[in-house]
Order: sequence, then structure tokens, then C-alpha cells
Amino acid sequence: MEKKANNRVHVLVIPYPSQGHINPMLQFSKRLSSKGLKATFATTVFISETMKPEVLNSDIDFDTISDGCDKGGFFEVGSVDDYLVRLQTVGSKTLTELIIKHKNSPRPIDCILYDAFLPWVLDVAQQFGLVGIAFFTQACAVNYIYYYAHNGLLSLPISSSMTPIGIPGLPLLDLRDMPSFIYVAGSYPSYFELVLNQFSNTDKADFIVVNTFYKLEQEVVDSMSKVMTQPLLTIGPTIPSMYLDKRLENDKDYDLNLFKLDSTSTCWLTTKPPCSVVYVSFGSMANLTIDQMKELARGLKQTGFHFLWVVRPSELPKVPHCFIEEMGDKALIVTWIPQTEVLANEAIGCFFTHCGWNSTIEALCLGVPMVAMPQWTDQTTDAKLVEDVWKVGVRVNVREDGIVSGDEIERCIRQVMEGEQGIEMKRNAMKWKELAVEAVCEDGSSDKNIDELVSKILARCK
Repeated sequence: MEKKANNRVHVLVIPYPSQGHINPMLQFSKRLSSKGLKATFATTVFISETMKPEVLNSDIDFDTISDGCDKGGFFEVGSVDDYLVRLQTVGSKTLTELIIKHKNSPRPIDCILYDAFLPWVLDVAQQFGLVGIAFFTQACAVNYIYYYAHNGLLSLPISSSMTPIGIPGLPLLDLRDMPSFIYVAGSYPSYFELVLNQFSNTDKADFIVVNTFYKLEQEVVDSMSKVMTQPLLTIGPTIPSMYLDKRLENDKDYDLNLFKLDSTSTCWLTTKPPCSVVYVSFGSMANLTIDQMKELARGLKQTGFHFLWVVRPSELPKVPHCFIEEMGDKALIVTWIPQTEVLANEAIGCFFTHCGWNSTIEALCLGVPMVAMPQWTDQTTDAKLVEDVWKVGVRVNVREDGIVSGDEIERCIRQVMEGEQGIEMKRNAMKWKELAVEAVCEDGSSDKNIDELVSKILARCK
């Protein structure tokens, strides 16, 4: 068979269909490909049509499954419950069809790497006797909290009188440090079930990999490894190789974007002094209220610093009237940008972020200190780690009405951009940058884990 002749084991990669999950899994696919495996990356039909992956200059092949919403993705149904049911029902059927299609080709699927948000993928893989690898996209600390909740080791709901909460390998956590599904009891029940169900069948997976690096989360990785049936392999950070070890040729960006990129930021940044710009972005999903946008604009203006603010098209109407014109060259507002390229620019002095895991680990890898303004899900826990464990930033205080005031925003930005505390945060950020590079370089912790994974996959697929 051709598969035996070229000796490349074929891995099918199935991400959860959102930007923050697609990026790390695509980057890891590139790593596996560089180690000699054949990778096929299967997004939903809607994501594929939106991102147009066929234009990529990449060694990765692309294919599709269906979530039952080929015309509009999640927005076609609008209900989280309905979408997740449809994703599993139609996704299982079309994944089965995809495996059968490849089974009758010269390059059948040997192994499935799947987002842990989609445990049903493992069920399909095992029906065909395929190797199954669970990929956890979020911080190990967050995964371990969900593991505790799933296994009844946390008594839910948690009240403030029950804090601080002690979980082995983690710092003591206040209620506001827990993921939002726990912090705000009863919020987004479908998503809460989704994150807990990551552990519904991980004991049946052949391997478990986590998008972090060992020295960043050493204590919690060790603690969680003791309770899992398989060792946790830290394989991150999964950002483009150009910003880390530079061993993957032409790996300069994430390649797939749900939003159209705006390239004006690069030219604008070249006119600004080193460490003088505040970069502001809340990722691909956060929706701020009009009142919060007003306070954010006020706080940014009051700092007197230059700032680059990413505001998605759907959020632009919330920007205060005439604010853009009023700020002139002091500010640049764009709709979507290549974030790693911006964070790597020497003009950036601070990242004002929602603390999504991809954004957090990108900032750590590129040595940029942060102001954390978490919105929901894992971001509250990431913000705790940023401020109190890695000591690379400060977290905003939220008023009782749920708004972060402009004055508080100004205070936090100044704390990071000015004075001794800011210098110490920058020093710590550069330390984590060096350790991130070390992890993925030859013989680093993540590089060794990936080699071990590839070796075991090859042994299983002989």
C-alpha cells in the first residue's frame, strides 16, 4: 500500500468550530507534519467556506464535516442547545462518512486528534479501531478545575463563604477566580455541560495532550497527571514557529481567520517609539455593553498613551461618537489584525486583554505584560494566573454594576506601563518568553513530548 511505502501515518484533526480552538489545533497539526506524520484538518463546511483553507501554502490537507448548519454555522440556529445537539448528530454521521471515504483511498485514516470539547469524536474513532488523542485547548489549571467539578470533587454551587478554594497544584482561588460557569452559578448551562463533558470518556482515549508548556504550569500538570489514566503531554505553546523556535518553514501566522485582516496596524506601529503603545483586544467572541465601551474609551484616552484597539465590525457602533476622529494619530482602531505580529512589535508596551487562553499564551511567548479584563468562561482563571502566579500583569476591579470604570482602566494601564511594578512585570514576561522558546526547541519539554507521542502513534499504527 502507498501508506506503507511512504511510511506516513495519517492523522485526522477535528477542532471545535471556533477561532480560538481552530488556531492551536492547526498549529499542532503543523508540528505533527514536521515530525513526519500526514495531517488532514477537518473543519465544518461553514468554517471552511468562511476561511477558504485551500489558499494556504501548507503541507496540511483540508477536508470537511458538517455541523448541520452549512450556511451560517451557529448563527443558523441561534440556540446553544440546538447547535450542540446538531453538531454531535450530524457531525458524527459526516465524520463516519469521511473516515469511510479515506478508508477506500490510498491514505486511510490511522488516528484522530480531536478537541476535548467533542468527546463524541472519540466514540466514532473507536468504532473504526482508530487511535484517539484528546486535545485540551485551554490552560491545564482550567482543565483541572473542570475535572474536579465533573467528578464531584467540588461542591457546586460555590458560595463566597466557601472560599478560598484549594485544588492541588493551584493557588488558593477566590470565587471570582473560578471559571465563569462556576463563578456565576447557572450561567450558560449548555456550555458548562460542554466543558465538563470533556472528561466523560477521556479514560478511553489513547493519549491526552494539553496546549501549555511544562514550566508554565508544572505544579498543576503534575497534580492532574496523578489522577488521569494516561499521562498528560504538554505540547505547547501552539503559536507560529517564527515567534518561537523558527524550525517550521514559512510558519508565520495562523493561516485561518474568521474575520478579514486589516494590515494598516503594522505601518502605524512603525511610527511609534518602543513600548509606547497599549494594544487592546477582546478576542473573537466577547461583546461589551455600550456603557462599558464608553468607559473603555474614556480610560484609554485618559492614559495619554498611544493605543491600538481591535473592534470587530459588529462592535463598531458601540464606539463613542466622534471618538476615532477626536483621537487622531494617538489611536488606531481596526476590525481584526494578525495578533502575534502585533504583539511581537517593539512598539507594544502592554496588552489590554480579555485573557482568552490563546491571547494570554501569545503575550507570554512574546514577552508582553498584560492588563486583564476577563469576560467569561476560562478567562477569569487565566487572569488570576497572569496577576498572581506568573506576575506579568494586573487584573481590573469590577464595580457592583458589572462595569469597569474608565478611571480603573487608566490606573491599571499606568501600573503596567510605568514605574517599578511595570518594570518587574516586563522582566517576568521576558522570562516566560525564554521558557516558552526553550519548551519547543529541540530537546525542550514540549518537543520531547511531541516526539514521544509520534513514536507511540507509529508503534500503534504499524
